Order: sequence, then C-alpha cells, then structure tokens
Amino acid sequence: MKIAVVGAAGRLGSAIVRLGGEETAPVRRGDDLAAAVRAASAVIDVSHHSLTGALVDAALAAGRGLVIGTTGHPEAELARLREASAKIPVLLAPNFSVGVTLLGFLAQKAAEVLRDYDQEIVEMHHRHKKDAPSGTARRLAEVLCAVKGKPYAALVRDGRSGETGARTADEIGLHALRGGDVIGDHTVVFAGEGERIELTHKASTRDTFAVGALRAARWIAGKPPGWYGMEDALGLKI
Repeated sequence: MKIAVVGAAGRLGSAIVRLGGEETAPVRRGDDLAAAVRAASAVIDVSHHSLTGALVDAALAAGRGLVIGTTGHPEAELARLREASAKIPVLLAPNFSVGVTLLGFLAQKAAEVLRDYDQEIVEMHHRHKKDAPSGTARRLAEVLCAVKGKPYAALVRDGRSGETGARTADEIGLHALRGGDVIGDHTVVFAGEGERIELTHKASTRDTFAVGALRAARWIAGKPPGWYGMEDALGLKI
C-alpha cells in the first residue's frame, strides 16, 4: 500500500516519512493534493487544520480513508469531518501514541471507580506549540466527562485565576504548561481524601507518534465508512 503524508515537511510528518520509507508518499506545500490522495491507499494528515476542507474534498472524490492528526479544529471543520465519515472512514487522533491511547483507557477505568475523587489534567509541551490545551488533554477530559455523563463545556475549566471560589465536586481542571523542547507530557490526577492517584505518560521521541500514525493508516485502509479513533485501531473500547 501507499500512504500519503500531508504535512511531510513538519516535525511529525518527516518522522512518519523516515520510518515509513517507500510505503509513504510525502505531500508538501504546493503539491497537487487531489492527485496525491488518488494515488494513495490511505492518507495521514499532520499539516494544519486549515487544510481540512480541501483534504476532505479530495478524500471523498477518491474514496480514501483519512487519518487526521491535526488539532485545534473549529466546530465547523469537525462537523465537516463527521459528515465525511458517513461516506469514507475517518480516524481522528489528537495523539497517535499507543501509550497515550492506553492512558485514556486507564483514565476511563479509574474514573469509573474513583467517581468521588477530584479530577485534574496537566499537560506540558515545547515552547513552539501554538494551541492550548493540547488535543490530547482535551481528549482525556472528554473521557472523564463521558464517565460523569455531562458535557465538556459544563465541567472543564481551562486553568484558574483570581478569586475562583472553592472547587466544585464535578469540575475538571485543565492546565497547559509550555517550555523548552518537551515533546509531550500528560498527567491525569485523581485526588481523594488521604490519597492521590496520578496516571502519567511522557513522550521522549516523536518516533512514538510516527509509529502510531503508520499503524492507524495501515488499519484504516479498506475499512467501511465511519468515525474512528486510535482506540479502534488498537482494539480498545473507550
């Protein structure tokens, strides 16, 4: 199979191409996107969410599955992806790491048991990351919200400042740190009376994400239309 890598000039894109070798077809700025998608068995997008519309059009025309690793999508772009998933397979993954995917699974299980514990999420990335909080942190928060049975907007607080008042029982604090060359750290904290449980994943190389992205692309090729996540590619149910 041939995997088109959109955003091949970026940090993650270049790692995917390096590890995928001849299995990958780099797609860079200025290349014919539609032609690249037609020539591929599946597509990995690690460019920028602003390209989502054009990429969806190309994938729908060619009938190719999409593996989306970009983050920061506004609601209109996410709606476009969901609409496309009725006709082609779409796998949206804010983080391709197998370990991070497992972290989400473990966080769900812990939340089901520790329902009365306060829940906080802390993430840290390099100084160049443009969006905050990270897509992975948002995904972890969504997992916790699903266990509580309440919407994200009702529970999640992006940091705290000033006279915030006492912490409510259900709120989920979400905190973003930026600095240095940190590739990606994520911690889910469950704090109870007399004890605290922390689930942490730390990435030390982008190759981890590249390996996961390639695994997702190989998995999605030939899959029926639908909305998928890394959990599906790994056989985990979250």
